[in-house]
Amino acid sequence: MRLRLVPQDTNYDFFKYRFVTFGISGVLMAVSLVLWLVVGLNFGIDFRGGTTIRTQSESSVEVADYRAAIDPLGLGDVVISEVFDPSFAANEHVAMIRIQSQDDQQAVASDTIATVEAALQEVDPSIRFTSVESVGPKVSGELIRTAVLAVGAALAAILFYIWLRFEWQFSLGAVFALFHDVILTIGIFSALQIRFDLATIAALLTIIGYSINDTVVIFDRLRENLRKYKQKALIDVMNLSVNETLSRTIMTSGTTLIALIALLVLGGDVIRSFVFAITWGVVVGTYSSVYVAKNVVLWLGVKRDWSKPSGGAGTQFANIDA
Repeated sequence: MRLRLVPQDTNYDFFKYRFVTFGISGVLMAVSLVLWLVVGLNFGIDFRGGTTIRTQSESSVEVADYRAAIDPLGLGDVVISEVFDPSFAANEHVAMIRIQSQDDQQAVASDTIATVEAALQEVDPSIRFTSVESVGPKVSGELIRTAVLAVGAALAAILFYIWLRFEWQFSLGAVFALFHDVILTIGIFSALQIRFDLATIAALLTIIGYSINDTVVIFDRLRENLRKYKQKALIDVMNLSVNETLSRTIMTSGTTLIALIALLVLGGDVIRSFVFAITWGVVVGTYSSVYVAKNVVLWLGVKRDWSKPSGGAGTQFANIDA
């Protein structure tokens, strides 16, 4: 006998409180935008500019000890990571230290670099700086513009694809849900002042891909059922479609969250902001696939005169037992 996390035939009314859920989403989006504009984001070195130091020592790199030595210096955002390379000798241990720019200067001052080196030499006397490179405000500004263009291009491509694959109502619903996910993610980063860097942009693009995947699966089943139940009300067909794909949604989101939570707890500071963004995105993305995208489609309405059979729809994995 197989274990089921979701009953075989569910009949939950996901749209009973559709005005409440849609209103909550609208309020959260508004609050996120206000936080973004008023509080702002805690930009990392990628967007703020700063200096990257490459260190080499004979002893193994202890990131916690390095951080404990640098934190009292009050340099702001400092990222420390160990560099692994098979070509390194047994006594060759390399680390990368990134320090944010100080007082809007393009590079960290040389005396500050010397202070950092002295602090680290107290931890490991064999440590030495093999290279020091700076990222100026101009490069940081270009990175911000490129990041915005990357997210915008992804949303535009998805809008065009869904428009061709389904109907324009589906396309608007899907893209609005993606805006919802991105804005809420930016809002939580602003509220908690979590470091926002290029890795976070990669996480946002991952969230967009994950969320649209779940949305398309439900849309595909919705299109099948609209052809099958031509006289049934749109809201009833939507409820049926979400219930039929519920086991797949829970199984996919649940297994993804198990891995993400493990990385969030055990992954360390270097990837924490990236993993947190994806974890939050999986939660809000699953929510928006049902309570945002479908609400928009329900509000806009869809045509009901499709006469072609639905045998070519790609929902063969929608009824996975959960």
